[in-house]
Amino acid sequence: MKPEKYIRVKAMCLFIHDGKVLIQSGNSLRKRDAERSRSIIPGDYFRVLGGSLNVFETAEQGVKREIKEELGSDIENLQFLQVVESIFTYWGEKNHEIVFLYKGDLVNKDLYKKDVIHIVEDAYEFDAMWVPIEKIINKEVPLFPATDYSQYLP
Repeated sequence: MKPEKYIRVKAMCLFIHDGKVLIQSGNSLRKRDAERSRSIIPGDYFRVLGGSLNVFETAEQGVKREIKEELGSDIENLQFLQVVESIFTYWGEKNHEIVFLYKGDLVNKDLYKKDVIHIVEDAYEFDAMWVPIEKIINKEVPLFPATDYSQYLP
């Protein structure tokens, strides 16, 4: 029997620096289990950094925890932007997410100097990279959750 579908609740944060946005490459996402080290989603796609909330965790607490886990950095100047409802297909199955979207600055300024940041978590690893804002605004880079990012990008 298939598990029941549910809505995931996530908190994600835009980091903008020198005309670029830090985003995760979907092509680089891998399960750390060697037998299942294939890409999670085929094709080019990118997502804002962050992840799922824990039970009894606020969106603000969750985004701070996720960024600390992923980048080893705290966030300063955190600003709530919007809630995005995201319904999408993932490996042939429909999924549903509610995403609290934030904007902030990294406390660890060394991360602004790296073009690519390799991130290793318990079950997954992936790369985050600085992508020019124009590529997101011109939709050359498909960024998820899908929303009009131009209103938040200088």
